[in-house]
Amino acid sequence: MSESDLLTAELTLTGRITTASNATFLGHIGDVKVVYKPIAGESPLWDFPGAILAHREVATYLVSQVFGGEVVPRTWLRDGPFGEGMVQLWQYEDAAQTAVDLVAADVVPETGWRQVLEGQDENGRMVALVHEDSAALRRMAVFDVIVNNADRKGAHILAMPTGHRYGVDHGLTFHRDHKLRTVLWGWLGEPLTTEEHDAVARVRDALSGELGQQLADLLTVEEIASLAARCERLRQEGQFPAPAGDMPAVPWPLF
Repeated sequence: MSESDLLTAELTLTGRITTASNATFLGHIGDVKVVYKPIAGESPLWDFPGAILAHREVATYLVSQVFGGEVVPRTWLRDGPFGEGMVQLWQYEDAAQTAVDLVAADVVPETGWRQVLEGQDENGRMVALVHEDSAALRRMAVFDVIVNNADRKGAHILAMPTGHRYGVDHGLTFHRDHKLRTVLWGWLGEPLTTEEHDAVARVRDALSGELGQQLADLLTVEEIASLAARCERLRQEGQFPAPAGDMPAVPWPLF
């Protein structure tokens, strides 16, 4: 399907994702399956006053295109049955793969996984939050730092059959204040790879060009300046940051 068709062809709804906190629909444009989140269906948030979440979803995609690695599926703004909203290409996950998991605390794998935290479940058993130790997930963790993702739940990571990992649900991003809440803390304090360092630098440099112009229609001047500052700070420090401030370091619920 052409780019023009994705923007203008009829968007037909086929269902609603009722577990989402804002209006979220399944649909298709021709034979292309999509997710549609109308701006009219967004609920105001006290900690993101005035934010249009659909704009942040699209802004996150645009940054990911410069960052590299296809962290975010194709996402764009267009009109739909309930007005303008975010539309994103649907991704078919591999149900046999798990990128983030809760396991018994005494059986955490010694290799291939990173432990984030340990606690008790509803039955008082000790469990550990773990995520896979993969280049794809590391890339997503770095990406979340620069976009200031306040809601990287385990369910917001899609494990694809090829081993690729997509991140979705990026409405709570780009706040000018520190808001990072994520389940991907497993590389805390470790140095960035050259590839990760270069990806951050690409975003920082692109903000003075086309990317900055695109984001100006979606974010405030202060939010874009904060994005640039996060990129520069991460580039200078060269390592995964630690949780900061008084806010929780992980989202709730975790999945």
